[in-house]
Formats: sequence, C-alpha cells, structure tokens
Amino acid sequence: MSGLANYRALVARVDELCDRTFSALGDHIACRAGCDACCRHLSIFAVEAAALREALRELPPEKAALIRSKAAHSDESSPCPLLHDGLCLLYHARPIICRTHGLPLLLEREGERSVDFCPENFQGLPSIPGSAVIDLERLNTMLATVNALFLQEHPGPERLTLAEALTIPD
Repeated sequence: MSGLANYRALVARVDELCDRTFSALGDHIACRAGCDACCRHLSIFAVEAAALREALRELPPEKAALIRSKAAHSDESSPCPLLHDGLCLLYHARPIICRTHGLPLLLEREGERSVDFCPENFQGLPSIPGSAVIDLERLNTMLATVNALFLQEHPGPERLTLAEALTIPD
C-alpha cells in the first residue's frame, strides 16, 4: 500500500533504538517469547493498521484466516487478537507500541518526567544509561505526524482497534 514509506522509515529507526538497548542490556531484559501479559487489545494509528493489513495479506491463507477469526471474536477486554500460544502472529509487523513495550520510556505525567519500564526488566541495575531511554513524547509526535501524512492520502479514522484493523475487508 502506498503511503507507508514514512511509517517504515520510523519503524526502522525505532528498531535501531530497541536493538541498541537489547544489545547493551539484553541480560537484564526479561521480555521473551511467551512473555505476553502486556499483550492487550489496543488501539493503533491508521498507518499502523494499514501496515498490519498489508502484512496479513502476505501470510499463507490458513494463518491469515486464523488471525481474522481471532480478531472477529475479540473485544477490547480481550488479549491482543494477534496473540496465539504466547506468540505474536504478526511479530515482524507489530505496531510501534509493541516494539517499545517493556523498554525504558521517558514519560511526562502532570509536568513530571520519569522513566518507566516493565518491572521484570532491569532488575539489579543501579541505573539505566540515557542512551537506552526512548523519549515517548517525541516518538508519539513522530508517529502522529506520519499518521497525519498517511491520512492525507488515505482518509479515514485516525485510530482503530487491532480487531478493526485486522477485519477490514480487502
């Protein structure tokens, strides 16, 4: 689908940041296959939904049908419809929030800045290097901008649930 180039470039930058953190601190990161407590049914930007739909079209028909069925039978209180036996069925195309979840994120709440991460990660470390921290506000601003550019070419809702994204007919 056209209009995804900016999103793919952003994903590549996010993956570089995440890879650096995993390389430097991987021994202190508990996130692994089967660690899925944080895999909830989220809403995502339209550009992310389009990337997921594109990845879904590239799957073998049986796997795509499984994902569509799981999405059709899920609701917002369900685990992520892409979760199956503790693994993400579209891991290579997962949204940005999934790529960064559990890693150290710089947040701003009520004017206070703090670093948050999965409590299972970074245990025993006295501190986390600043180079491993992702500025969530900056990342969200870039993602919102990429989404706005996408919506100029492909008008529609700004956000969709994962189930909505996965059940839109081709």
